[in-house]
Amino acid sequence: MKKLTSLFLIISFLFACSGSQKALEGNTWMFKSIERLDKHNPLMEPDSRPEYYCPIRKKRVDWEEKAVFNPAAVIKDSRVWMLYRAQDEYGTSRIGIANSRNGTEFRKNPLPVLAPDHDTMKEYEWEGGCEDPRIVLRDDGLYVMTYTAYDKEVARLCLASSRDLTSWEKHGVLFTDRKYRNFWSKSGAIVCERDGNQIIAKKINGKYWMYWGDTDIFMATSDDLVSWRPMEDKNGDPARVMMPRPGFFDSRTIEPGPFALLRKGGIVLLYNSSNSASSGDKTLGADAYSVGQAVFSAKDPWKLLARSDNYLLTAERDFEREALVPNVCFLNGMVWLNGRWMLYYGAGGDKVAVAEMRE
Repeated sequence: MKKLTSLFLIISFLFACSGSQKALEGNTWMFKSIERLDKHNPLMEPDSRPEYYCPIRKKRVDWEEKAVFNPAAVIKDSRVWMLYRAQDEYGTSRIGIANSRNGTEFRKNPLPVLAPDHDTMKEYEWEGGCEDPRIVLRDDGLYVMTYTAYDKEVARLCLASSRDLTSWEKHGVLFTDRKYRNFWSKSGAIVCERDGNQIIAKKINGKYWMYWGDTDIFMATSDDLVSWRPMEDKNGDPARVMMPRPGFFDSRTIEPGPFALLRKGGIVLLYNSSNSASSGDKTLGADAYSVGQAVFSAKDPWKLLARSDNYLLTAERDFEREALVPNVCFLNGMVWLNGRWMLYYGAGGDKVAVAEMRE
């Protein structure tokens, strides 16, 4: 693992984490608001009908019976393709796929497209499964998915790729250095740029960049979107680029949402956060999950420039508040469809919901 030796980078990291960032003038970088498409929500719910033969349990399981949630989304062939996490009665997660012409009426495939199996990933994926996908497109047409492998002890950030969204090649655990073998890692959001209705991974300073983590937010870089290296501080630890804030909605944990979007004003990261019972936002419940937004420098992606004082989305509807996991809005999916941003998020820890976001 190559450590960051540049004094400039070290100083920039310390600045990014110091809490001294000032808001950008006029907050022009921020998305303005989110509107739930209530007549369609919840968009997807647990379903005991779909069956899948689990090669490890050696029997058929109702693989969507307990929960469907935390979806990624992408546009292909003028359709929205949603890759969502589903749990069976044992709590094992698999990733399913559904598609829609209008972004609100989806047709599901009957079988998962990514699941634990007797393969090289079994030791990491069994029996917790494959969780919480995020998806981007490389400029040569390769779809790249980051997901979490969970063995019921340690969560590890992993990667898979596909040309057609249904057949996926597992590339393994993302961080292969021995020191990260048992390091808890999740939620990989790759920096992208919108090109028409496509979201394309974007190189900055000759590298791809990714925000990751589910306590603090860290960074990693890649030359090809497949092999990744965590960025480290002067002590050789993963470099923190954003941390929870006492007194705010994001006071307990923070983690990246969908891809990070390069747009006017910088790299905008929509992120998921939970509220601390003792030191958080007193208007929210303990552990309530909300969606916030932050902006990083387009030239120096590790440099945090500003973040919102208020959440963009928090649990307000009954299906978000009274559910398997109460008070949760957890955003993974975002597409540009017919001139608007469509958001797909996990609601209440067991359902999928849809919203529209304004520039």
